[in-house]
Order: sequence, then structure tokens, then C-alpha cells
Amino acid sequence: MYKTITTLVFFLFTSFSLFANTPGYTISLDQYRTQGIANLEREMDIQLTSKDYWSDFLKNRDTKFGFIEEYSSVLTCNKEKSTLTLYIKDSSEKYEFKKEHNAYTGKNKGDKIKEGDQRTPIGVYKIVDKLSKDTNLDPFYGPLAFVTSYPNTYDTYRGKNGHGIWIHGLPTEQTRDEYTKGCIAIQNSNIECLGRNINVNNTLLIIDDDEIQQNISKDILASILSDLYKWRYAWLYNDIEGYLSFYADDFVRFDGIRFESFKRYKTRVFKKTEKKTIVFQDINIVPYPNTKNIYQVTFKEFYKSDSFEFTGDKTLMIRKTSNNKFKIFTEK
Repeated sequence: MYKTITTLVFFLFTSFSLFANTPGYTISLDQYRTQGIANLEREMDIQLTSKDYWSDFLKNRDTKFGFIEEYSSVLTCNKEKSTLTLYIKDSSEKYEFKKEHNAYTGKNKGDKIKEGDQRTPIGVYKIVDKLSKDTNLDPFYGPLAFVTSYPNTYDTYRGKNGHGIWIHGLPTEQTRDEYTKGCIAIQNSNIECLGRNINVNNTLLIIDDDEIQQNISKDILASILSDLYKWRYAWLYNDIEGYLSFYADDFVRFDGIRFESFKRYKTRVFKKTEKKTIVFQDINIVPYPNTKNIYQVTFKEFYKSDSFEFTGDKTLMIRKTSNNKFKIFTEK
């Protein structure tokens, strides 16, 4: 308990300097002196909902592909041009162009919908594994293969299926067609170069039919981050109406639960009025390819209450509405 309190005090006082120059900053040492940590913590939670805070935070950040905290490298695949391009975060935290490779993609154009349609999916994916001859990789796929997270939460929401979408090399002992069944294939020397330059645990892959959207609006990202922490604030302080206001009427959770059932479930949970700890880390906000006003939001979530504890990955699929508020239409 002592260690927990000491860590919290350290966090609050180191964070104090962070908020001190934020527009609208209201927290003072007098509040801590007279009201204690709990009230000071709530004031800081309020500050995290401020769009002004996030606008200032983003001022000097690279938002080439969105707001990205987790990934040190980004791969983009332009299916029309048949290219796979690597960007790596440099010492100044900017994503710098490193290499463009010619690539084979699916035989058929358009987004992947189902198993066997021979299309390369359009979307935002993680690299989740690296395969090689040491892991009994079939020589047909060259010396290396990177496994992607297809199908992702948005794919599942839309009823898409299939699996085994990889970035891989070319056959070492035979020729092949100039297309794939849905994977992305590059020359063996290039896949080996890629293997030396990316970390399988922190590489993001963005695939589109055409040019990948770049230089994402900081204003939109600040608005989304503000809403994300408003959603968290309502959740943290048991404001069920505020919390549910961030969900779309057509919301369907990853397991098929629809909004009305989700609403009843969350209402029962919120009635417990438990003290909660909710922390978000490694937040990533990326506009979803081939869509309008849809963003994929992912982060690592730490949640703890008297009755439940969770630490793991969270995905929200959101759409920006006409009143500039986001609505969650699926989550996992």
C-alpha cells in the first residue's frame, strides 16, 4: 500500500509541471494541501478532457499517419502502385521514409471480403509474428514471412473472414505468378532487409487501394483525444449517461452484443459505484483507409475496481459525427 501511495504522489507531482503551462490550467498546490490527493486527481482527470491541452500536446508531434505512440515503424502498402514502403521513427520522433519495395498483391482488386477471394485487405493491422526456416516456413514464401492481424476488429464487425494474410518473400525453388492469393510479397533480398529493420512487436501496417493518407489534421486528432478522455472520465466517475453518449445506436460489440443489451449491462455495473483506476497507454489513432470520418483507436488499458481487473489491448472503432463528437460503433 505504501508503495502504491508513494507512486501516486510521485505521478501527481511530476504531472503537475506538465499541466502548469496548459491553457485553462486550474490545479494548485493549495487544492492538494486542503483537499488531498483524490480531489487533485479528479481535477487532473478533468484537464485530460481538454481539447486545448491535446492541441498543445500535439503541436510538435509528427502526425504523418495519425497519433501513434506504440509503433516505431510504419509500413504502407499502395495496391494500385504495387508498393510496400517503410517509415521508421527517428531520434526526433518523426517517421522518416526509409525504403520503397515493389510488391505483389492479390490477383483481384478491391477489399478482401471472404476466404478465397484472392484480394489483399484494405485496413490497419499489426505485425504479430515473424516466420522463417527456423520455424518451418514453407520455401514457397521465401526466407521470411511476417504475419498480420487480419481480420481485425473492424473486419469482424463487417462480417469479413479469411486468415493468413502475410508479408513474405518469393519461392526459393520455383517461379510464381505476379500476384498473390491476398498476401503482400516482395523480393527475397527486400524481405531480408525488412527483417533487419523492423521489430515484429511494434510495426504498424496500413493498406489501401491508392495513396495512403498522410499529414493527419492535428485539430481532428486533438478532438478525438479529448473525447477519448471524456469517455474515460464518465467511466471513471460512474456517469452512465455521459458514458453511453459516446456509443452509436448501431453499436455492436465484438461478441455480437448490441447497444440495448450493452446499455443494460453497463447500467448494472455503474450502479455499483465502485472506485476505479483506468489508465490508457500506447494510444494510436489512425484514419481508416477507404472510409470517411472513421478512425481506429487502440491502446493498452489498465482497469481495476473492487470486483474486476483487466490489463490488455483495447480497440475502439469510431466515427466522427457532424457535431464533431465521436461515436463508438464497435469495440474489443
